Amino acid sequence: MNVRLPSSQFIRFLLVGGLAAAVNVGSRILLSHWLPYVTAILLAFCLGLVTAFALNKVFVFNQASNRLHHQVLWFIAVNIAAVGQTLLISLLVARWLLPLLNVDFHNETIAHALGVVVPVITSYIGHKRLSFRA
Repeated sequence: MNVRLPSSQFIRFLLVGGLAAAVNVGSRILLSHWLPYVTAILLAFCLGLVTAFALNKVFVFNQASNRLHHQVLWFIAVNIAAVGQTLLISLLVARWLLPLLNVDFHNETIAHALGVVVPVITSYIGHKRLSFRA
C-alpha cells in the first residue's frame, strides 16, 4: 500500500489556515459580546479572510503569476463559497445537532469551529487553481 504524504505547500496552507481560523473564531467570540451570532460570524469571517490572504500570499502561494487584483478577486470568490459552508454548518450544528445530542455547553463556539474546518479542502483547491495560480 502506497501512502502519499501531503505536500509541504498543503501543510503550510493548513498552518496559515489554522492561524486565520483562530483569528476567525477568537474574534467571533469577542464580537458575540456585542452582536448577534450570525453577524458576529460574518464579521469574524472577514477578519480571518484578510489574515488568510496576506499569509497565503507570503508563505504558501508565493509563486503566483497572476495579477494582484485577480488574486484578491478570486480569493474573495473562493471564500464567499467557504463562508456559505461555514454559516450552514455552524447553524446546523448549533441549532440542530448539538441540541439533539443534549450538548448544552458552548454550543455556538463548538459549532462555529466545526463550520470553519469544513471548507479546508475546497478552499485549498480553489486558491491553488484560481486565486494564486502559477
